[in-house]
Amino acid sequence: MKKTSTRLADGRELIYYDSRDDVVRDAVDRRPLDPVASSSQIRRDPLLGDSVAIASHRQGRTYHPPADECPLCPSEGDRLSEIPDSSYDVAVFENRFPSLAGDAGRCEVVCFTSDHTSSFADLTEEQAGLVLEAWTDRTAELSHLDSVEQVFCFENRGAEIGVTLGHPHGQIYGYPFTTPRTALMLRSLAEHKEQTGGRNLFDDVLAEERAGERVVLEGDHWVAFVPYAAHWPYEVHLYPKRRVPDLLALDDGARTEFPQVYLELLRRFDRLFGTGESPTPYIAAWHQAPFGTLDDFPGVQRDDFALHLELFTIRRTSGKLKFLAGSESGMSVFINDVPPETAAERLREVAST
Repeated sequence: MKKTSTRLADGRELIYYDSRDDVVRDAVDRRPLDPVASSSQIRRDPLLGDSVAIASHRQGRTYHPPADECPLCPSEGDRLSEIPDSSYDVAVFENRFPSLAGDAGRCEVVCFTSDHTSSFADLTEEQAGLVLEAWTDRTAELSHLDSVEQVFCFENRGAEIGVTLGHPHGQIYGYPFTTPRTALMLRSLAEHKEQTGGRNLFDDVLAEERAGERVVLEGDHWVAFVPYAAHWPYEVHLYPKRRVPDLLALDDGARTEFPQVYLELLRRFDRLFGTGESPTPYIAAWHQAPFGTLDDFPGVQRDDFALHLELFTIRRTSGKLKFLAGSESGMSVFINDVPPETAAERLREVAST
């Protein structure tokens, strides 16, 4: 992998990740851009104890542009985009409309491929491996920022999810705090460790799932399963068999096998509802240990956390979506219409032949 860092016309950082070492990235951003002006604030809810990012400047962000005006495609002639070069393998840049910025963290966009009509599931194993390297490198770089305590790599896919740019891409958030969802996991981890005389909750959950009927697929280094208490109609958790706290700690075997396993999962999701449907909308979310202090979770060390990816769709059946209505949005109590065992069986049925 070759990494080339440069700057866009407004001063934002752009990084190219190339599979070849002889690629030269010297294209200049020719757009007359004003400096980015963001007004992100982090406000803490005193009742719930969580934090909300207030980012009014995002109201003006790019919204469903035509394909020939896509800001994530390579620049070509007089059509100038966020990527000054005429081609790229993987590109990462600071978001022009960040939810988090400055002392409140950082937001980046990850372009998986220059092919506008493609998707992550269409990538080759080499391309998917390069994206993994980019995620890993950005996790390492952002972890050194004083304003970042936790790094979150994720992909929103599909208009139903709320995606406003159709180009295959994901995002990376560098939060200035430990997120509420991670805090819940760490709290459960601490309680389990105390109640079981030091056992690791992630290890116990993984062992139980591997012995059950909800495994979707398993390789030498990774295992994917529908969790016992899945919140979403079709939800898969992907774990490396060797517990590690973050992407940086994955060994060579896990890195090599990841593209095979993950691409197969994404392709199965696209086959869930038949060919008459639009591509399956989904969210893919990497859960990594925070880089900040864990003093609020007695007895828990950073290495106790288990890196894993959660992949889920809001489509519950053909032509129907799962909406977060009163119970889910008002009380955070999910109601799942698809039994996890049924979901796992279906995901096994649609395996590649």
